[in-house]
Amino acid sequence: MGDIEDNDNKAVEIVEGKVETVNVSKHPEASIPETELSLADIQRRRSHPVRWAVFIVILLAAIIVPYWFGRTMAMDHTARVVRMLSHFAPQGIALVSWTVTVVALACIGLSMVEEHGWFWRILFLVTLSAEQLIGGVSLLRFKFWYSTYVVYGPSSVLANAANLGIIAALFAVAVYAIVFVGLLIGVSKDSPLNVLTHSWASFILFFVIEAIALLIVLFSGLLYAV
Repeated sequence: MGDIEDNDNKAVEIVEGKVETVNVSKHPEASIPETELSLADIQRRRSHPVRWAVFIVILLAAIIVPYWFGRTMAMDHTARVVRMLSHFAPQGIALVSWTVTVVALACIGLSMVEEHGWFWRILFLVTLSAEQLIGGVSLLRFKFWYSTYVVYGPSSVLANAANLGIIAALFAVAVYAIVFVGLLIGVSKDSPLNVLTHSWASFILFFVIEAIALLIVLFSGLLYAV
């Protein structure tokens, strides 16, 4: 606008295309109304504790109920599960389980980026439920191949494929976390590699590592080795 003259408290401004000297108040009125709320009170109102409590309850249900249901299907309705899975190749089952797990992991990251939106959190609950259901049907656990062979017999290769898809996605996100932290710690801000720590570049790096893990599962012979 112009320069303020401290002695007579005037300022030079452009008014309707003309340069004029105008009076300026030494004590302008505040544009933000006064409030008795503290910063902690404001943050508490924005936190929505009831909403988060409901989310946590649904999250626990999404972890427990689908896995229990899938495991019950595997143990009590084995023949029906085998008939359903026999329509798919092991590669297709591994791809489906990998995709569901990757989408669930990606939703976690996106919900952190858009912390005020709930779309990604809801999608995370849906995909987590699907992943847990697949894990229950395929008897996902440490050394799963013993359990799947006991329950499914010669058809255990199909359940093993689902487990390998989930494990590949989880292993890849662990590798991504190590690489990302290594970039944050070991790469200077002036390095060209520093671009990989930016949000969308980092997201692309995540999918690249996940894709490599999937390719290893599909074409390395792991599907028929366990």
